[in-house]
Amino acid sequence: MGSSTFDRLKPAGYTTASILLSLGCWLNGFDTGSIGAVTVMPQFVEVMGPQPPTIIGFTISIILFGGAFSSPFAGQLANKYGHPRIIAAGAAAFAVGSILQASALSLGQFIAGRLVAGLAEGIYLGLLNVYVCEIAPSKSRGTLASLLQLATAVGLPCGYFTCYGTVRISSSLAWRAPFIMSTVVAAVLTGSCFYVPLSPRWLMSNGRRDDAARSVARLGIQAAEAEKDILSFRDEDVRKRLGFLRSIGLIFSKPYRARTVLALFILGMVQLCGIDGVLFYAPLLFAQAGLSKSSASFLASGLSAILIVLISIPAMFLADRIGRRASVLTGGVLLTTTMLIVGTLYAAEVVTPEGAARWVVIVSIFLFALSYSATWAMVGKIYASEIQPGSTRGVSNSVAQGLNFLTNAFVALITPILLDHSAYGAYFLFAGLSLFTTIVLGLYMPETKGQPLETIQEVFSKPLQVHGARFIQRDGMRHREHIGVELSVLG
Repeated sequence: MGSSTFDRLKPAGYTTASILLSLGCWLNGFDTGSIGAVTVMPQFVEVMGPQPPTIIGFTISIILFGGAFSSPFAGQLANKYGHPRIIAAGAAAFAVGSILQASALSLGQFIAGRLVAGLAEGIYLGLLNVYVCEIAPSKSRGTLASLLQLATAVGLPCGYFTCYGTVRISSSLAWRAPFIMSTVVAAVLTGSCFYVPLSPRWLMSNGRRDDAARSVARLGIQAAEAEKDILSFRDEDVRKRLGFLRSIGLIFSKPYRARTVLALFILGMVQLCGIDGVLFYAPLLFAQAGLSKSSASFLASGLSAILIVLISIPAMFLADRIGRRASVLTGGVLLTTTMLIVGTLYAAEVVTPEGAARWVVIVSIFLFALSYSATWAMVGKIYASEIQPGSTRGVSNSVAQGLNFLTNAFVALITPILLDHSAYGAYFLFAGLSLFTTIVLGLYMPETKGQPLETIQEVFSKPLQVHGARFIQRDGMRHREHIGVELSVLG
């Protein structure tokens, strides 16, 4: 009886695997939450020397440029060797980068360590979403894929408050400690990759049906769904072992072009709303708004990170109830509005250290971060992975993740420069980009909630549609709902 109770309480294999690999996203969030605080610590400045805003921006963003370079190669490697093995290699490389940063005696070594960590993130980060989407049942794919974003969100306050605590250490251990922690977690992630099973869909695409069936059993996927969607063979799910250039050519060929462009757009543009500018430079933004003491600025940044975690938890559980489109459109309106409010206040020069306007700015920054975390952060990476067929899922998502890194780097690099020259320019720029993204995704983003990965592909086998007006097309006894009018765009 005790054993039976334990079996009922034991999480399914796909849940356990998702939780273990979410450590990779925690590392990403932890670095984002800590690096801005690290670079303004007096102990860091004492070792590295004072740096102008351009160098600070480059030091922070170099990890993203590394990810942008390596990410496009990850999908091809995963197609050949399997996702967990490549994720393990990336996690081990991230540990090496963290060691270089923790032991840095010069800014050059510190930047080199961040570059290595970035190359590592490019290898494993995009594959986490692909792997979880492939092992998750259709009914809970959104929730489990959102677990990765929740892990990122949890990493943010961990990074902020680690620095808030270690800043009291008088030695350089104050800023080295966060990278020591990252090294330990990266080592745990590396070991976890040898415990989780290979994706059954990857095994099927490589002609290993018996191994795929064993993987399905270990993951705890119901037999009916496995036989219908996972263990049935489809030509478009065969993962051809092509060279890098031929793989890139495949994802942009006519059958896959629309899906690839949509994935590139959503993973690239959702970052241009300015979220990494907020997360990386939260201490600077709050100080600019009037919180002058460094400790108060750190605390305000940590509070925003905690609120992000709190909003991410219900958003994760609602991911398979609220449609992808509803989440994107709602988030887009909120992000655009909050950026416009902050930009307008700064442009009107009414934000002062003693005035009420500073609290409107601070609250708006909080709302911006919360809105993004509950909507675009949850939907973007899920959607980019689930709209691809098995044959191109890894490569297409990795290329899109590379663009995601590149736009992140752009935001991280220009934010301190823009803030140094204009208090409002950055906010108006991010508001305009958020609005543009919302309009395009509102027009061209089909709904995918609750659909098997294999079924989703049927939507993209037809010319891309413009969405917005619903009408019912009746054809004899068949009733099909269409959203919009058909256009031969990107198809």
